[in-house]
Order: sequence, then C-alpha cells, then structure tokens
Amino acid sequence: MPTYEYRCEKCGKAFSLIMSIRERETAKIVCPYCGADDVTQLLSACITKTSRKS
Repeated sequence: MPTYEYRCEKCGKAFSLIMSIRERETAKIVCPYCGADDVTQLLSACITKTSRKS
C-alpha cells in the first residue's frame, strides 16, 4: 500500500499515513497531533521493485 505524507497547516507537524488509493479518495485526512483537517500533501519518493537483477 502507498504511504502518503502530509503537513498540518495548523501545528506544522508532518505525518505519514498508509492507505490504499481507494481509501485516500474517500478519507477525510486529519492531523493525528492536533486534529485539524487543514493538511497539505507532501511530495514523497517512489520506490519500485522489479524482478530483474543487475
């Protein structure tokens, strides 16, 4: 499942959530520290796994 990173605009803390793409489409994201719903999604790295060996 993807990991989504957010920053709370109220308290300024960053946090991560692990959820499916479908869950993210319908979820109301709130800060786990202060409960505010004014959050901004941050850009995060993408890691892929392949079966090819180098």
